Order: sequence, then structure tokens, then C-alpha cells
Amino acid sequence: MELRTLRYFVAVAEELHFGRAAVRLHMSQPPLSRSIKRLEAEVGAVLFDRSSAGVTLTPVGAVLLEEARTLLDQADRVRERVAVAAGAARVTVGVLGDSADPDIARLADACRRRHPQVEVRVRETDLADPTCGLHSGLVDLALTRGPFDETGLTVRTLRADPVGALLRADDPLAGSDSLRLADLADRRWFRFPEGTDPAWQSYWSGGEPRRGPVVRAVQECRQAVLWNGTIGITLLDHEPGTGLTVAPLSDMPASRVVAAWHEKDRNPLIRSFVQLAAATYQG
Repeated sequence: MELRTLRYFVAVAEELHFGRAAVRLHMSQPPLSRSIKRLEAEVGAVLFDRSSAGVTLTPVGAVLLEEARTLLDQADRVRERVAVAAGAARVTVGVLGDSADPDIARLADACRRRHPQVEVRVRETDLADPTCGLHSGLVDLALTRGPFDETGLTVRTLRADPVGALLRADDPLAGSDSLRLADLADRRWFRFPEGTDPAWQSYWSGGEPRRGPVVRAVQECRQAVLWNGTIGITLLDHEPGTGLTVAPLSDMPASRVVAAWHEKDRNPLIRSFVQLAAATYQG
């Protein structure tokens, strides 16, 4: 029973959908289905009930899922300890600058407890680089926000935060219980430099081309609003600062906090850090 096959099985068991599991595993569905059939033949029992209503685990599948998770966790820990012993105990993490996310501090504590011998280097980047140096090879793992070009990357959503419009406190729209993007259509927006990831730029511009000052940092966004009455999108629960306010936007999707890493990276410490991040951000 190969560990790779068990990872395939766990993905299908957690997604309860072969298509979604295949996407998660970065493979096509036919070889995934064949691997599960071979595993069922090896076990000597059906692991999934497949019907028009969907996919469900059989009682045998539920037992195997529990055992597979334990075995895979143990295998990951072996890889981590070997990596430390081999001197590969260093991880560079990219984060967006001006971040005051309390989960970052909680994650740092969890990483120190689990990996006291691992050196973690942190690289902060401005808002023009949403992958925090990942695409350019400057970091091993990015704790950032989507969306961005995910080519060659594995991306896992950790949390989703509602967003709103950042306004001057004396703006006519300030104090609104709910705004729509159409309410802001004729305003000047802060925007990111030319060459910024198009998906990232589009999200923070509400899906439309905008006119307004170019910014690179959160403080620059706030100053653009404070001094010039520019507007833009920010996190709903962030303290905007003196003279500013945030009004909820009802037709904007939440901002996803994500962990991203190179899909071909087999460093076991990356997998461990992502597991810790998922537990921390969703805890």
C-alpha cells in the first residue's frame, strides 16, 4: 500500500468528489479513479459508494481514512526530522507588508513549538507583489491574499474576510450600512503600479479599470484617501485610522487569505507549515 495512493484516497474521501480531488491533486480524473480501484482491489473491499446522488464513504472506507491520516502524518514527521538532520531546516516565508493579522503571530508561536530547530526567514513585500516573491523564487511559502496567477503553484485558502470601501469620515457615503460598486463608479480609486498581477489588480479595483493615484503600501492607500478623497477597497474589520471609515460592500466577494507554494516543492517543512497555518487560521 503506497503512501501516494493513500494520499489520493484521503483527497477523495475529504472532497467526496473525484473531480475536485483530481484538481486538488493536480492530476486528471481517470488515473485517480484507476488508483482508487487498485486500492480497493488491494484492500479487498469497496471504499466508496458511487451513485447519482454523489460519493460517500463505506464503513471500510471510514476505517481506512482514519488509519491513512495517522500513517501519512507519521510519514510527514519522519520527513521533517530527516530534513532537520540533513541541515535543510530553513524556510523563507513571504508576507504582505503592513500586515497586522493576529493569526500571523499565532502561527509563529505554533511553528516555534513544533519546529524549534527550524530557522524561519520572513520577507515582506509591498502590495504590487501578491505572491510575496514566490513566482520569482525569493520565498518558499507565501502567506498572502488572492487572487493572483497560480501557474505552477499550489494554493490553499485559509480564511475569507469581508471587504468594504475605504472613505474619508466626512464623505457623503460614509456611514452607509451597505454600498454597491455602482455607488462608487464615478470616483477616483487608488490603484497598483503597471505590471501588477492583473487578477490582483482587478479584484482590488472592483473588476473595472480605474483612475487615480498609484500606491504600493497600505499606508499609502490610507493617505491617498485622507488627503485627496480617493477611495478603494479594504478589509471590513481593519481599523482604518483617524479621519477614515469603512462602509460594507454588498457585491464584492470576500478577500481570501491563502498559503501558496511551488507545486513541485517536496520540502516536508512546507507541508507542515501549511498544516499549521490551516489549523491556526481556521481555529
